[in-house]
Parts: sequence; C-alpha cells; structure tokens
Amino acid sequence: MLAPLALAALLAAPPSERRFAVEQRYDVRAPPHGEATLFVPIPQDDPWQQITGLSIEGAPFEIVHDATYGDAAARVRVPPAGARLIVRFEVRRRERSTDLSSADGSPAPDGYARSLEGDRRVQVDDRVRALAREVTAEAKGPLEQARAIYGYVLAHMRYDKSGSGWGQGDLHWACDEKRGNCTDFHSLLIGLLRASGIPARFQIGYAVPEGHGGELPGYHCWADFYLSGAGWVPVDASEASLQPARRDYFFGHHDPDRFALSTGRDLVFPGMAGPPLNFFVYPYLELSGKPAPELVSRKTTWREPKPGLTAR
Repeated sequence: MLAPLALAALLAAPPSERRFAVEQRYDVRAPPHGEATLFVPIPQDDPWQQITGLSIEGAPFEIVHDATYGDAAARVRVPPAGARLIVRFEVRRRERSTDLSSADGSPAPDGYARSLEGDRRVQVDDRVRALAREVTAEAKGPLEQARAIYGYVLAHMRYDKSGSGWGQGDLHWACDEKRGNCTDFHSLLIGLLRASGIPARFQIGYAVPEGHGGELPGYHCWADFYLSGAGWVPVDASEASLQPARRDYFFGHHDPDRFALSTGRDLVFPGMAGPPLNFFVYPYLELSGKPAPELVSRKTTWREPKPGLTAR
C-alpha cells in the first residue's frame, strides 16, 4: 500500500504518457458457402488517447458504429476467396488520474441510467443487490462504498485462468468461482457498483508491456465509476491483484501502458445478424448471419514509433 506522502507525490507529478505503433492482422479463410461479413474494432480518440495514422488495407470496408456507446468497427464483406485485412495506427496514451477529494458525496445526477443498468452477463439482480448491501454496510457515501467494493473484489477474487469458464465476464460465475481474468474481476466490480447506485462502465483493449515492441497475445480490460464532483474515476482491479504494491494507485488511476478499442458490453453494429457481442476486442465474423469464429485468425503487434513521425 502506498504511504500517504508517496501517494501525494504521485498525484502531484505530471501525467506520464507512452506512444505505440500498432498493427492488427486479420486472416479470413475462404467461406465454404454463403456470405461472410467481418467486423473488426477501430480505436477512437478520447481525452486520454489520440489515434493518428489510421489505415485499413486488404478489402473494401465501411466504418459503422454501435448505437449505445459509439464504438467503431470496420465492416468488411469478405470476398469468396477470403481476405487479409491489416489495420495500422499509432496511439498516444496518457496516464489517467482523478482527484478523489473533489467527490462531494451526493448521488450521481440524471443522465447515467445506462451505466446503472445490468448487462446480459452483469446482472443487477436481487442476489447482487444483497451482496452489495453487505459489502457496503459500513460505508458512508459513494466514495466509501466504491472503496469497500474494490476491497471486496481484491480480497475475494484471484487472477487464475486455469480450467474453463473464465474470460466471459460473467458476474454470477465470478461470485461462485472467485477467480478469473480481467473481465471476471471487472464484471463483479461493475455489478456491485451499479447495485449500490454508482454508475460504472467497462472498457477493453490491450495492455502494452515495457520494451520496444512485440506481439500482444491477449486483451486487457478495465473500468470507470462515476462520483458526483469528481467525474469518471478510473479503476483497474485485476492489475491491482497482479501488482499488490500498486493497489492504491489503481483506485483512481490508469497507467499509460494500454490502449482502448471499445467501451461497453452487449454491442450491436449495423449489419450484424447474430446476438449482441459480449465485448469487442477481437474480430467478429458472421457466415450467412451466424457467428463463424473458426474462419478468422488474428495477430496484434506493436513497436515504438519512430521519433518525429507521430505529431498531430
């Protein structure tokens, strides 16, 4: 745990940033029958990341958006012979931080209803409400409630990707199994926050390690919750579990060692015929209107951009 003086010094320091040049390659085998449509996530600017040099090569595409969160996807009608789609972009990612002392203790204002509702796998039901009441019984106000929920998740979940069932971000599974990856940690966290009347949202992309480049084999996800007076507060419970010495840091901060591809769960893009996407970080392929993940492969790599080529 960070000592108060060390945490104060960290908050006073200017935010750090990193830059990444990213290439995502998607290979689609020739469809055996019918029409195949590929959807791949496209990053967008936000206050903490700026995207430059975006290019999409290999097949004609359209940019479409999820109506709820505004996430972007490149939609590709796959040719009969298959396709290789290559998406390249550069990211400038800033550290995020929030001054928690500005939280005023009042409930969230109107306009955050969607961030209080459940998702298909993050149900805000009687079981979750009862657990939230138990976890926050001694907390006074939304900030203390959020701290109590964060502490509960870290005390009861372990980062464990053995066996099956993990990685779906299923709140009830996380409650029962008390393990999983970042999706499972944050499903439990978000569900308990929402059940306590605190708006919360999910975001997913990739974590980028130290170094000069390499492959990014798997995704990473994180969360925000809303406090009146402070705004959206970044939190990363799974990283706090993996890095216990930074537990305090990850309640109120996101480091710059990441980039986001989409926000939210249960996403629907124009042209989709299948069910909503649980989350969107990997390619999604439909064949004759049905999911066909076996026909598409992916590879994501990164490198440090060359100096002087990332200015905007």
